Amino acid sequence: MKTIKYFFEFISIISLFCIFKIIGLRNASNLGSIIGKNFGPLFRSNNITKKNIKIGLGEIDKVKEEEIINGMWSNIGRTFAEYTYLKDFKFNKTNFPHIEIKGTKYLDEIKKNNESVIFYSGHFANFELMAMELDKFGIKCAAIYRPLNNFFLNPLMEYLRMKYICPNQIPKGRMGMREIIDKLKNGYSVALMVDQRVSEGPRELFFNKPAHTTTIPAQLALKYDCKLVPISLERKENVKFLLNIHEPYNVKKTGDNKNDSKNITIKINQILERMITENPKQWIWSHNRWK
Repeated sequence: MKTIKYFFEFISIISLFCIFKIIGLRNASNLGSIIGKNFGPLFRSNNITKKNIKIGLGEIDKVKEEEIINGMWSNIGRTFAEYTYLKDFKFNKTNFPHIEIKGTKYLDEIKKNNESVIFYSGHFANFELMAMELDKFGIKCAAIYRPLNNFFLNPLMEYLRMKYICPNQIPKGRMGMREIIDKLKNGYSVALMVDQRVSEGPRELFFNKPAHTTTIPAQLALKYDCKLVPISLERKENVKFLLNIHEPYNVKKTGDNKNDSKNITIKINQILERMITENPKQWIWSHNRWK
């Protein structure tokens, strides 16, 4: 049954990609927004979205809640449509002045010193652009990703990510962890999203409620003396983006690795909370983060 479901999902997505490609980037992004706002709320995850907004932002009025939900689905739809134009985002600098980067001085320092660092962010705006821009800037980087459940669609997404986002793509999991370590030992940096629930992670406070949280950034920073570099991404207008590279910071070591890892992970969650609070319409609230 799942095979049939995944096949029809694949055919539907490929058909939409063809339409998006025909009508041009701006029109495709706008159409994606319309599709997201109209069909997103029909999914079961919309109930999770409302529950998560209450956990993260507290009691807010219904108008504000609907604005956040509509903004989220609009952004998801736009991001979906923009997969068709990853090649243009990557290579066509003349016709795609799509992104402003703040904090390039930090990237320059990382390149100059040939440092291996851990870049982290969440699923904001078109989150795929983070690793793409790091790669375009000349940062030796490997990006960690979660393979899609749909085995018809996943090979296409892996191809797009490796060809146009970052050539060094590492799937989550134990095998992936070995590859991450190998990359760090060979002078690469690592980029990953830290906002999704992980079943094997400890439950740390996230918006004052325990949530399973990845400890990968903390573990790598402690073991390999890597700086941590937060990155926030914001969609400013349709297909215009702002990528903000925040100041890199060293982790504190006390000799108690377990406690150090906990404190580092809590700090990462707190930084992520601020990013979400500043831009709640563009974060994906539909992840079952506090399950």
